[in-house]
Amino acid sequence: MNYIKTDIEGPVIIEPRVFGDGRGYFFESFRADDFKANVADIDFVQDNESWSQRRGVLRGLHFQKGEHAQAKLVRVARGAVQDVAVDMREGSATFGKYISVILSAENHRMFYIPRGFAHGFAVLEDDTLFQYKCDNYYAPGAEGSYRWNDPAFGIGWLLEPGEIILSDKDAAAPFLSD
Repeated sequence: MNYIKTDIEGPVIIEPRVFGDGRGYFFESFRADDFKANVADIDFVQDNESWSQRRGVLRGLHFQKGEHAQAKLVRVARGAVQDVAVDMREGSATFGKYISVILSAENHRMFYIPRGFAHGFAVLEDDTLFQYKCDNYYAPGAEGSYRWNDPAFGIGWLLEPGEIILSDKDAAAPFLSD
């Protein structure tokens, strides 16, 4: 694995070694001992999968509060997304700053997002399958979100505003100033 630090302390882009031949390919998508030695000493307890039918679906920006906060290891098994993590850690020198990474079935990249970040992704291809591990169980009463287009973050989404497809919940998410 190749571990790439980002401009914000904590998140890491992970590029696996892919072994391919005429039949296809193989790669390790997760190995606990290597992850703990190179990224974070945490235990993942829940795996999730999200499928999006169409390009333009935007999910986020989501987070879990307090003791229910979650670190995530995200990847794309089919299709492509623009994945975004926004630093929401109180007192952080990079509070409100974001990292954007293209994750795709083609590039096999993964993205580690520590606790204290809001997370979202924009689907760049039809029929996209997004998978992620969490280090804490989902708690409905602890979920929070911010508006995808909050000017406080200034995220440079790769979709045009007119092609974005949101859930009712994400469309009504508060701005940071709220």
